[in-house]
Amino acid sequence: MQARTSIRGVVAAIATPVDAAFQPNARALVAHARWLFEHGCDGLNVLGTTGGFASFSVAQRIGVMRALAESGLSLDAMMVGAGASALDDAVELTKTAVALGYGGTLLIPPFYYKNVTEDGIFAYVATLIERVGAPDLRLYLYNFPAMSAVPYTVALVERLITAYPRTIVGLKDSANDAAYCAALHRAFPEFAIFPSSESALTTARRAGYAGCISATVNLTAPLAGSIWHGTDDAQTDARQTELAAIRDAIGRFPLIPAVHHLLDDLHGDATWSNVAPPLRPLTADERAELTALCGELLLRRERPGIPGR
Repeated sequence: MQARTSIRGVVAAIATPVDAAFQPNARALVAHARWLFEHGCDGLNVLGTTGGFASFSVAQRIGVMRALAESGLSLDAMMVGAGASALDDAVELTKTAVALGYGGTLLIPPFYYKNVTEDGIFAYVATLIERVGAPDLRLYLYNFPAMSAVPYTVALVERLITAYPRTIVGLKDSANDAAYCAALHRAFPEFAIFPSSESALTTARRAGYAGCISATVNLTAPLAGSIWHGTDDAQTDARQTELAAIRDAIGRFPLIPAVHHLLDDLHGDATWSNVAPPLRPLTADERAELTALCGELLLRRERPGIPGR
């Protein structure tokens, strides 16, 4: 029987602020995490793609984990991106997440070698699980072939669940592949499936998915939370339409710098506009256009039952 996961609902792939030297800013990160939980989020994905995991060393990533672990926020509602090309790095990160008490870890496949076999990926995940050796490990697979070039195919997911039914508890799909998610859900109804966009949040809820894990939930959490926990009515459908429009507006720009810019606007903290190379901040023209497109809708309208700015 699969272990049930406590992480469900609207999950922000939380961005990681960095200072001028591109070091993680724990103070701003914890403040934003608290804001998200207070404004509609059910959980956080820490150190995912939006969280900049690929830009940080193992030591920096562990520092981020510890800062949130010391914040007093619920670690049960957080999963940590622990993937790495080097198996030993992924094992160390996963062991640390388990020891600190996080609710789960999110594992992208090793992403340097391309055209690897399913047997090779299975061996990587299996070896990680065995070396971590924690019976309470909850592992979420991170399917993002556009970045990793290595997919978690349906057949591979089935092999992993069959071999480790109490450990492999869910999957985030950043391929935005509706047919893929539906196939997994049919095969494994209790498997926690998280699409990566809140644009179809009502559809995900009606389909019985676990929720969504999204970069733009860093900003849309109040609206997304009201939709996920709302009822099926015309008002919810109207909010979903508005939410999809906001997501689309942000998606016209480089996504991670756009999220950082809007978080600067939201929190009034210029630290948020920093991004680590090779990413670049938005240009002045891009910032002005983005704010004009969605600033008022996104940041300043109060949501029923959720505190406004």
